[in-house]
Amino acid sequence: MNIWHSFVLFQNQDVYKQTMKKHQLLVLALILSGSLFSQFGNLGSIKNSENSAYKFTKIAHLDATPVQSQGYTGTCWSFSALSFFESELMRMGNKNPALLSEMYIARKAYESKADKYLRMDGKINFSEGGAFHDIPYVIRQYGIVPESVYTGLVNGSETHNHAELFNVIDGAMQGVLKSKDGSRDAALSSNWKPAVNGILDAYLGPDPKEFMFEGKKYTPKSYASSLGMNMDDYVSLTSFTHFEDYKKCMLAIPDNWAWGESYNVALPDLMAVVEHALKEGYTIAWGADVSEKGFSFKNGLGIVPEDPSTIDVIGRDNKNFSDGGADKVSNAFTQPVKELKVTPEMRQTGYDNKTTTDDHGMHIVGIYKEDNGTRFLLVKNSWGTSNYPKGYLYVSENYFNLKTINIYLHKDAIQKDIKRKLELK
Repeated sequence: MNIWHSFVLFQNQDVYKQTMKKHQLLVLALILSGSLFSQFGNLGSIKNSENSAYKFTKIAHLDATPVQSQGYTGTCWSFSALSFFESELMRMGNKNPALLSEMYIARKAYESKADKYLRMDGKINFSEGGAFHDIPYVIRQYGIVPESVYTGLVNGSETHNHAELFNVIDGAMQGVLKSKDGSRDAALSSNWKPAVNGILDAYLGPDPKEFMFEGKKYTPKSYASSLGMNMDDYVSLTSFTHFEDYKKCMLAIPDNWAWGESYNVALPDLMAVVEHALKEGYTIAWGADVSEKGFSFKNGLGIVPEDPSTIDVIGRDNKNFSDGGADKVSNAFTQPVKELKVTPEMRQTGYDNKTTTDDHGMHIVGIYKEDNGTRFLLVKNSWGTSNYPKGYLYVSENYFNLKTINIYLHKDAIQKDIKRKLELK
């Protein structure tokens, strides 16, 4: 029952007023201390939707900044990674960090993507997408700014929509490539870079070179330095059998335009790292395939039923996986069902035949156990708060094992024996 609905039970006006005041103060306190769901998520056994029989009991639940919406953009990688870094600031002692600007990261990544795209004669991916290691890349190259300094919203817009921005900037890049017209002697002018920056200025706002924040003057680089985070402390882990275990590899996914590397680990170790990290106070950025029948943001759940035919899919996901997507209808989202037990071979088959794809970035902030013994990860999304868990969902260890592309975390969050195998210091 919604707490506000309980007021109708009170006939005495004095009791009503006193109770309302107490509830208002409670809600205000919860809002001030973080998102409502983050607080209620710490209260023992909870569930994924209002009428669900799933019951989750907390193992570990860590702090996160409020859920945001990426709108109609392909920038989940920026939202999820910056949510992760904001939780890192909390872990380091800043209990109320300023939100970081996702659109500053997206803007500077576009500049670097454009440069590399032309150097590669258009033979690499140029898109809205990116990867977690793009954030350290941008911070090292350019710095970072608070979200309040650079929202990426112009002309009174209140939501992000990059459909026109991408069409315009992509058209410009194709035009620059076409200007060579196949001639080895044709030289590119130096005009394309200011032209690209002009497009980004028009759609996201002027590039901030200096700014005032909380009474101090910063550049993006000096602000990044003030945060106290060492970008060399963060690593990506994955698990596929075509790579050598405990060695570096490069994931062959289109959005890995910066050619960032990951460490390959055995599949049992991937989940073991996540659980260990959460218990030790470290959150994790998570890249995954979310196009599966069993992934339903609207139902607050990600599962791999043994019989996926029990799930009806109505509608379709949008191309950027930037909202709740298709409706998924099944009793499996309200009644715990038997799930597939995932093997490394199953993971590899999905990667090889392209049924497992790099769709979406999210932020793992907790681990819970369902009454049937299955572990579930509490995942913060960037699709707003329209679903029952208010922007979060629970993802089973089976779904995680099958559909994870990679995880991104502080190297000190990894247990010593695995760090030793990876030769991480």
